Amino acid sequence: MQTHINFTGLSDLFGKAQQQGRDYLFEYEVYDFIRLIGGETPPQFILLDKNGRFESKLLRELPGKKVVIKVVSPTILHKSDVGGVRICGKNTEEVLSTLRRMSCEIPEKYAEIILRNPEHGPPSYRSLPLLELQKAIAEDIRGYILCQYMQPDSEEFGNELLVSLRNSREFGLILSAGLGGRDTELYAARFRKGQAVVSASTEQVDGEAFFDLFKETISYKKMAGLTRGQKRIVTDNQLLECFSALIQVARHFSPTKGFSPYIIEELEVNPFAFSNYLMMPLDGLCRFSTTRQIQPTRPIEKIDKLLHPSSIGIVGISARKMNIGRIILENILANGFPRQDLVLIHPEAREIDGIATVADLRTINKKLDLLILAVDASRVPEMIHAILHHKLAESVLLISGGLGEQEGQQHLVQKIQDKIVTARRNSFEAPIFLGANSLGILSHPGCYDAMFIPDSKLPKNRGRHRRTLGLVSQSGAYMITRMSKLNFLDPAYAISIGNQIDLTAGDFLHFLNTRDELQTVAFYMEGFTDLDGLSFARAVSEAILQGKEVIFYKAGRTPEGKNALSGHTASIAGDYMVCESCIRQAGAMVAETFNVFEGLLRLSSGLHNKKVSGNRLAAISNAGYEAVGIADNLLGEDYRLEIASLSRTTRKRLENILAAAKLDALTGVNNPLDITPMASEDVYVEAIGALLDDSNIDVVVVAIVPLTPMLHTLPNEMAPDAGHDPQNSIVERIATLGKGSSKPLVIVVDSGTLYDYLAEDFQANGLPVFRSADIAVGVLGKYIHNRLKYFFGSPNLKTD
Repeated sequence: MQTHINFTGLSDLFGKAQQQGRDYLFEYEVYDFIRLIGGETPPQFILLDKNGRFESKLLRELPGKKVVIKVVSPTILHKSDVGGVRICGKNTEEVLSTLRRMSCEIPEKYAEIILRNPEHGPPSYRSLPLLELQKAIAEDIRGYILCQYMQPDSEEFGNELLVSLRNSREFGLILSAGLGGRDTELYAARFRKGQAVVSASTEQVDGEAFFDLFKETISYKKMAGLTRGQKRIVTDNQLLECFSALIQVARHFSPTKGFSPYIIEELEVNPFAFSNYLMMPLDGLCRFSTTRQIQPTRPIEKIDKLLHPSSIGIVGISARKMNIGRIILENILANGFPRQDLVLIHPEAREIDGIATVADLRTINKKLDLLILAVDASRVPEMIHAILHHKLAESVLLISGGLGEQEGQQHLVQKIQDKIVTARRNSFEAPIFLGANSLGILSHPGCYDAMFIPDSKLPKNRGRHRRTLGLVSQSGAYMITRMSKLNFLDPAYAISIGNQIDLTAGDFLHFLNTRDELQTVAFYMEGFTDLDGLSFARAVSEAILQGKEVIFYKAGRTPEGKNALSGHTASIAGDYMVCESCIRQAGAMVAETFNVFEGLLRLSSGLHNKKVSGNRLAAISNAGYEAVGIADNLLGEDYRLEIASLSRTTRKRLENILAAAKLDALTGVNNPLDITPMASEDVYVEAIGALLDDSNIDVVVVAIVPLTPMLHTLPNEMAPDAGHDPQNSIVERIATLGKGSSKPLVIVVDSGTLYDYLAEDFQANGLPVFRSADIAVGVLGKYIHNRLKYFFGSPNLKTD
């Protein structure tokens, strides 16, 4: 898309404001900004200084019979809330009357708002008594702008557009667009996700890609005349040019690699109104800075040494009792790491567990691939100094708890980070650091387990066999509880990254993308370091192109507070919404809850190599409530499953199965298929086979209520000494069908703990198992949607 941007003029606009001691543009300067990026119809206006004299001849410069008067103040951005926007007739008497009324009423109304809600005002206002507050507000008013009144085509819902750029700490500049006007925050809160507003990183999308996202919103459907009684009010090309220009501007004034000394912190036009196919900005704000975020480069190729070390050193082992260091040593040995390649550092003991020790860090006689510091946080800074000074290791694991977590410790963390960065500038031999506050690493390919959880508490499936999962968590506790709870989890790597004092989530995903054996990489995150969200999103895109599946959970969805100097965007496109949007658009499966995260892990574990060719679902159950629950959950916020139409052949086949079992009088052939509690295992197996053979069906859900006496579902009923052939159990028979079909097959076992054995047996046979039909269908819908939209691995049929 061709754009018409005057970058020199934009820089001059920022430069002029900076010379006046401002880091923001006034509204009338935002109109100049819009004109400089190719906007055709910013309103004509007159700037009236607070101390200047109004002359009636000024009104001749404005067209029309009405004029809009707006207050100009650095502390009042939401002008309508304080009476700072008025419309009056374009004549001297009405304009003078309105100006005088506004000069009195604005300080009074704004003061009332601040006294009721102090967070709605800037810090300098919050402690002032009423009269002083009103005086301060009045003094900060710089003047007024008299704007051309522009009558929009329609004032109905959905006919105003919000467009904004916002510099986020984790992802850089974010473009958002959606329903505009005073109620934009209400729309964003009440409408389904992605319907009121959409957001994307300006580094991840171009104008066309963003426009494709925007076309899914209610805003676009209203403006494009796609709703009943609505006429189109703007062309697609106008919207596309607007989005394209803003993305190019964002990249020019970028916090990462901008071509200007200025960085856009926030730019918001709310709203654009429309008249006779013209886009008219009716209000705007802009803040900028000159501080560019410089992301230090980290030698992530050294993660190979961290995860596959040929030598490991441990500091912090007790020679007399079991402590964290001693547990780590036992786990490392239990996982098969060679004893002769371990170096233990202890000031007194000659040996520990038969392994010779050295007295301190300085007496290590070789450079280690991995050095583990399981020591108190207070000892870490001096040890890091020694490690850097003597070049003792390629990688360092900081188990140390509390570092950077306590109030007032941030300066200590910053000091350590500065030392690491300085060392890297001086030498390529400087190590990488994982942590602090890491619970440790389990690396089966590296033959070591450096978690400080004993086997008695968390048994691991040790030994060499094929593993396809990488599990990375900012919370070590979350990681080990998932490993304990989900017995099918057998990660090749389980990595607790702690507070990311050096290595980040993005670094690990970039590295794990190089491991061909991994099919799934799952991340639990509480926050990214500066701009690492953008790095992580890029790594997600790389992973998807390689045929990997990325599962992501982001903790912390508390709505962000909007301060007095922020636009609407800070509320409607807050940190969580931006993170979710960027990671999802990169191709990851984003889980909103722990249950969904676990469910996606189940599906990825069992279905990664299955072919997903569509969203047409067939389901079978021996209980009517499950059939209803399945049907009730076919549509979610971010997925849609369709009930498959059974082919004639399948219908006839199912009719014969039901008739042979004398069930035809109890039920009929439908989808979902309710085979009733009287159905035997033979009926289940034959009906599942029929559904898997139907070319009209893409995925099959099998729900089993195991309490019926017609099924052998208890351990003693399935045991050989009960006269039962294990090879002919319901689990084995259904699992055989699943292995013989390229289609996804999902199992639901809805029951109590008595039937955990049954669910675990299905899972052990490679079938994803859920304990509730509604959760199964909801998670399956997200998984199928993602596979169809993003997954490029060979088993999958790519569809857009």
